Amino acid sequence: MDFSILERALWFIVAISVLVAAHEFGHYFVARQLGFKVLRFSIGFGRPLLSWRGGPPDHIEYWLSMIPLGGYVKMLDEHEGPVSGPERPRAFHQRPIWQRVAVLLAGPAANFLFAILAYWLMFVTGVQALKPIIAAVEPDSVAARAGLRSGDEIETIGGRPVATWEDATLRILDELIGDGVIELSVRAPNGATHEAELDVRGRAAELTEPAVLFGGLGIQPGAAAVAGAVTPGTPAERAGLTPGDFVVRADDQPIQGWSQWVDFLQQRPGETVLLTVLRGDRELMLTATLDTVIDNGKTIGRIGVERAEVVTEQRYGLLESLPRGVQKTWETSVFTVTMVAHMAMGEVSLKNMSGPLSIADIAGSSANAGLAYFLSFLAMVSISLGILNLLPIPLLDGGQIVYQLAEGVKGSPLSERAMMVGQQIGIFFIIALTSFAFYNDIVRIFG
Repeated sequence: MDFSILERALWFIVAISVLVAAHEFGHYFVARQLGFKVLRFSIGFGRPLLSWRGGPPDHIEYWLSMIPLGGYVKMLDEHEGPVSGPERPRAFHQRPIWQRVAVLLAGPAANFLFAILAYWLMFVTGVQALKPIIAAVEPDSVAARAGLRSGDEIETIGGRPVATWEDATLRILDELIGDGVIELSVRAPNGATHEAELDVRGRAAELTEPAVLFGGLGIQPGAAAVAGAVTPGTPAERAGLTPGDFVVRADDQPIQGWSQWVDFLQQRPGETVLLTVLRGDRELMLTATLDTVIDNGKTIGRIGVERAEVVTEQRYGLLESLPRGVQKTWETSVFTVTMVAHMAMGEVSLKNMSGPLSIADIAGSSANAGLAYFLSFLAMVSISLGILNLLPIPLLDGGQIVYQLAEGVKGSPLSERAMMVGQQIGIFFIIALTSFAFYNDIVRIFG
């Protein structure tokens, strides 16, 4: 078996186990605080691989089970068999309705709390993210018609500041599924700022398909052709190139993005090239004779300049990180709910639904990228898990809450037949949802 596949599977199991543990601990903790009798706390399904029993008075069973794709908290419940004697008042359906609802809400609430703590730790340890700099703009695209150019750095979207491409992507999607008019404020390499408006009304379903957004807008995120540190004694220094110079053209060929400039240079070992650079508000013409170097057995041209910094680090103190974690969790939750609502209405592509294969792939990639990225991944999945469980679908916490509220309105428990029909609907919906997510995964992998 490919080690990378095994590694991704391992990180997927780690991620799911951690998030399920957090979710189920929410149910477990509140149930015990309110006096429910808890019989078992299990991470995973099936037979236990590891088990132990707690102390008096309840002697709760704790299981680590063999199928690590979920978990549960088993409570004393009259629906699973007759309950009599002094323990009967502690059975789930004998407790007040508000207490049952509190226990059911505690699982999703624990997921949101976990996300806050994960983001808090991420901000404390620091995470590097790409600045929202436009590397290239496709000719005759939405972005080009709006006046965006290579090297522009996005400062605000819809009037709200953005510091990273992650922020920018969420803001763009938020505006896209709103009125479809995306208002941006950008800063050019020379420091000048200007406003731009991307009109994509009626294209939400198209542009929200995976990996379509930026191509559909005509934007390529990444590094612009801006010079960073210049190596002494190299063609760049001899030509007069300085940090901050923005390469506009090379031999009258327009340059869009750092990668295009590198390709241009590598294809011209030893040649003399004419560079047009923007330095502040001045346009300069510089001539450079490139070095000839051997790289991995291939002869390439090199000028001797590093790429300008395109990442920013988000790192805050212990106290400041907490409100930032709360804000990040809130913004991500609102965005997720909005996306789910628009998917349900057919206004956002259903191809955005991811199954376990995609989640495993992202889990492995984020774990390899470092602790901060893995924490961010865990936080986002935890939020999604919390929101999913709040949906009013039988089998999920949200559906069970609906049952409890219906009992409160009706004044008596729902009939066994109503409960059975609800369970069947829930099973059908979960199977359909899971199957569709698996289908999306397979299309992404093999399509």
